[in-house]
Amino acid sequence: MSSIFDCGDESELLAGMRHARQAIARGELIVMPTDTVYGVAADAFSPAAVQRLLDAKGRGRNQPPPVLIGSKETLAALAESVPEPVQRLVDAFWPGGLTIVLPAQPSLVWDLGETEGTVAVRMPEGRVALELLAETGPLAVSSANLTGRDAAISAYDAERMLGNSVAVYLADGISKEGVASTIVDATSLVPRGAEPTTGLVRVLRQGAISRERLEEVLGDLLEPGPPLQQDEDL
Repeated sequence: MSSIFDCGDESELLAGMRHARQAIARGELIVMPTDTVYGVAADAFSPAAVQRLLDAKGRGRNQPPPVLIGSKETLAALAESVPEPVQRLVDAFWPGGLTIVLPAQPSLVWDLGETEGTVAVRMPEGRVALELLAETGPLAVSSANLTGRDAAISAYDAERMLGNSVAVYLADGISKEGVASTIVDATSLVPRGAEPTTGLVRVLRQGAISRERLEEVLGDLLEPGPPLQQDEDL
C-alpha cells in the first residue's frame, strides 16, 4: 500500500523523507517534487530498481531515465569529463531546469538502459529534492506519469497514474513551473576515441531554460536549429 506525505507539514515532511529513504534503499520507487514536474525515482545504481521504474511507466530500455544529483560536484563523478563550456552551463543554470547529456564515467557500475555510453544529469531546485538527494545519492528520475500521458504536476496526479507501483509519494503542492527541463547534448565536446568532434552543444528538448539564455552562456558553441527530439522526462 502506498503512502502519501504532505511535505508542507513539517512533521509529515520528516516522516515522508524517512520513508522515502527507506524505500529507495529497498529498491522501491518513490514520487518526489522537483522544480519542473513531479518525478518517479529509483536508486540509480540498482538495475532492478531502474527496471521497476521503466515498467511502472510502461517504458522500454531504449528510453533510459535521467539522473538527478544533489550537488554540482557530483557531475564529475558521473561524467567522463566536464568540459569548460559545460561548467559554464552548470554555474549558470544549476540548480534548475537544465538537463545535460555527457559521456558517462566508464567505471560506473549501473544499468540505466540503452544509454549508448551517455548519462543525462540534472541538479534540481527545491528543498525536498535536494535534501533527499543529499541522503540517497544520485537517483534515476523520470517524469511521474504513464508513458503518453501528461507529466504530473502534483503528487496526487502521479498517484492516479502510478498507484501502488510507487511505495512513497512526497506531496509539495503544485509544481511551480509545470514545464519539463531543457535537455542539451554536450557529448560532442568530449573526444570519443578516433571520432571527430563538432564542438557544438545541441538542444534536444526546449523546456524551462530558453534557447536565448543558453546562447548568452554558450555563444557560437550552441548548434543552430530547432530541438532534435521531444520526450516526456523531467
